[in-house]
Amino acid sequence: MNLVAIVGRPNVGKSTLFNRLVGRRDAIVESEPGVTRDRIYGKSDWNGKEFDVIDTGGFIPGAEDMMEKAIREQAEIAIEESDSIIFVVDGRDGITKFDEEIGRMLRNTHKPVTLVVNKCDNEQMDAHSYEFYKLGLGEPFPISANNGRSTGDFMDQLVAPLEEIQYDDEDTLKIAFVGRPNVGKSSLTNALLGEDRMIVTNIPGTTRDSIDSKFKYHGQEIILIDTAGLRRKAKISENVEMWSTVRTARAIERCDIAIVMLDGERGLEDQDKKILNQVNDARKGLIIAVNKWDLVEKDGKTADFLTRFIKSELHTFDHVPILYISAKEKQRVHKVIDMSNEVLERRKTRISTSKLNEFLIPIFDRTPPPSYRGFDMRINYVTQVGTEPPVFALFLNRPDHLKTEYKRFIEKQIRNEYGFEGTPISLIFRKKN
Repeated sequence: MNLVAIVGRPNVGKSTLFNRLVGRRDAIVESEPGVTRDRIYGKSDWNGKEFDVIDTGGFIPGAEDMMEKAIREQAEIAIEESDSIIFVVDGRDGITKFDEEIGRMLRNTHKPVTLVVNKCDNEQMDAHSYEFYKLGLGEPFPISANNGRSTGDFMDQLVAPLEEIQYDDEDTLKIAFVGRPNVGKSSLTNALLGEDRMIVTNIPGTTRDSIDSKFKYHGQEIILIDTAGLRRKAKISENVEMWSTVRTARAIERCDIAIVMLDGERGLEDQDKKILNQVNDARKGLIIAVNKWDLVEKDGKTADFLTRFIKSELHTFDHVPILYISAKEKQRVHKVIDMSNEVLERRKTRISTSKLNEFLIPIFDRTPPPSYRGFDMRINYVTQVGTEPPVFALFLNRPDHLKTEYKRFIEKQIRNEYGFEGTPISLIFRKKN
């Protein structure tokens, strides 16, 4: 996926433009400079080309030198990480020294830059854009991100150098290791590769990029994706780490199976739950690997006890397999690959319509859905409409009024009969006929 970064000094309208590009109000927009503290990530497309957009606002309010340093750092990271850059300036203010500094940095990069002059609300104000030719970044595009005026004019130039990236080895199993910093993601990668491909230290946040490594396991080619550690947003103080969070999200998007790693000494924490939800929302295969198991004082019942505890804490993830490993000692690390292959096969499972209905319709008859305002709810027909992940369509008389508890009941019945351990399944409810 192509990555487009929106850069510029504070309060020029970056977040407003971001919201217009992604088609929803994800970025908070205020007149006070520096409102956008965290990187905000969204998807957009133009003329059939899809791309990811990053709103790069945010700095520490205070003295001029602090502001200048923050703006410079933002621009440097955007230049390094993105495939294309939108440089936003303010047509009402004209060129400022911050614009000039960012412009100098952008001229020295090989990345394509689209210069957007914002807050040009009418044709008379378009004349204010001409002075920005001085930045040496080509044609300035006068727009109004607020009301959408002329925002389509610059999009052709923006997407021209972008290509829809086709990842190689589409049929190759791709496994991403995700989790909090310092849980052993790089150590597990190295243990599987049999070499120190990744830098392994006890300093949280060493891996700031998502790194792909190929290796063969019993003749099967596999891609391992080692990702940066995910911290709570309140703990993300470095601009680089904010980008790492985005890159990790992109790694989850393109993997088949995500291994969410926990620290065996610390157990399950709130941040782990958020990461599990992130993987689940992406509808990827999911395995929990409890690492550093060699450091845990235990007896024969410790693993069973911790498994029951994790399952009790994760009510919606009781289908997720849990492995206990030691990446450092290379204990049971290959079980991660074996289990990933098993989960992948379950994600590809397709159940015939006749078998689904023979199994489920009698259950619906014995335990029908709760009625709605005195009207009976009846499910007439079930069929599987997709794989990876498995998707099931159910046809009924009042799909909009089926209670959430009954939807969970349906999923539980499907899982009890057909398994699907380690993969989410999706249910679609449609009106019959």
